[in-house]
Amino acid sequence: RAMSLRRWVGAWVWLWGMLLFGSACAEGLPETIVRVKPSIVAVGTYKATNSPPFTMRGTGFVVGNGNLVATNAHVIAGATDQDGATLTVQIRPPGATDSQLRRVKLLATDRDHDLAVLQMEGPALPHLVLGAADPVVEGLTVAFTGFPIGAALGFAPVTHRGMIAAITPIVLPAANSQRLNEASIKRVRAGQFLIYQLDATAYPGNSGSPLFHPDTGEVVGIINMVFVKGSKEAALTHPSGISYAIPVSFLQALVAEIGR
Repeated sequence: RAMSLRRWVGAWVWLWGMLLFGSACAEGLPETIVRVKPSIVAVGTYKATNSPPFTMRGTGFVVGNGNLVATNAHVIAGATDQDGATLTVQIRPPGATDSQLRRVKLLATDRDHDLAVLQMEGPALPHLVLGAADPVVEGLTVAFTGFPIGAALGFAPVTHRGMIAAITPIVLPAANSQRLNEASIKRVRAGQFLIYQLDATAYPGNSGSPLFHPDTGEVVGIINMVFVKGSKEAALTHPSGISYAIPVSFLQALVAEIGR
């Protein structure tokens, strides 16, 4: 009977522990989102004669000293080809009720990994921490915040959650020569590297979103669909449900290069 009582008590202690631990984990992401959102910006161009004047091209997030913005290189590619267009970010500073536009300039790019770092005018914003203390492994729960279909849904940051489904090389063998194109050949020449495949759906506008740990907000990657798929973000009616992210180590190297 004593053994049965101990087992019964042990079972209840285990059950309550699991319930409490699960509740703590569930509360981690809401608190993290509150901290992350002030660092999320919409990246685009501004031209006074356009309607609307601001055209969003993707998502970015504040890093470094609070005046650096990280995003994908493809988000800003050709952004200022249009006469009179200025590279700009739309932000909402902490405590502000309205969004603001700030001019940015390109500081550095890493086209092989589709990364870019911009310098933003004006006061510094809260920045995100690059790199997680724990290693990124398959099965790790992650989240990302950005502006999916921003032009249609508006510029309110949206958070999605998923997990690292696979850590896989970006260069995959083509089934036949007809599938080879200029982009894939460039990637082969540049050398393969590992990327994160996610079981979460990213949409046009999410490019450049930070992929972060849901409990700490530490950035572990940068959402990127175009670079990996080798095609433009498209097909809103048929999302694959599979998204990709570039590991944050490449962004850390680019930021460190700027600081030298």
